[in-house]
Amino acid sequence: MKITFLLDKTNNWIEPYVENFINTYKSYKYDLKINFNHETVKSNEIVFILGYTKILDEKFLNSNKLNLVIHESALPKGKGFSPVQWQILNGQKEITFTLFEAKKELDSGDIFLQNNVLFSGYELFDEIRDIQGKKTMELIEIFLNSYPIINKRPQLGQDSVFQRRKLNDDKLDINKSIKEQFNHLRIANNDEYPLWFEIDGNKYTIKIFKEENE
Repeated sequence: MKITFLLDKTNNWIEPYVENFINTYKSYKYDLKINFNHETVKSNEIVFILGYTKILDEKFLNSNKLNLVIHESALPKGKGFSPVQWQILNGQKEITFTLFEAKKELDSGDIFLQNNVLFSGYELFDEIRDIQGKKTMELIEIFLNSYPIINKRPQLGQDSVFQRRKLNDDKLDINKSIKEQFNHLRIANNDEYPLWFEIDGNKYTIKIFKEENE
């Protein structure tokens, strides 16, 4: 069975989790590969599209038997960008991971699997990403262990869309306490998108780290 993980070099945090999965689960049943260019991916039984940022047209989708995406919300609620960050920022601890079929319309395909993750409320960005990566691969494993005898269902209910996060979304409010903004601190990417604030015309950057328990 020819299976490709379509990843993006500009958003490749998931790659180590995929590599570990391939090393663990490669067998005579699966021909597992990673690819970073959708134009060279065709005639696959399954393509798992993970964090890929380029637009995929109908030609690509039709060139493989099944194209799957994992999105971290209870679709059709929470379509769009950075769903984990937006939900944690909104105070949500239990987040649904959805494995669904890729379609041309944004996050609109039929659902195969949904599984929840309960966060403690104290994880920081790297810990959140680690949980996200492990849960993603867990869903893929469940799917492959059931495929092709696995049902899908259409998305039902009212949809909503998270917008792409921008620079101002990483701005702290100096008039609010740390406790009030703790979820904002938790989702901060110290390396790529650190939090910042302004006071009297001066701009400052804040990075957060968790102290290890002694």
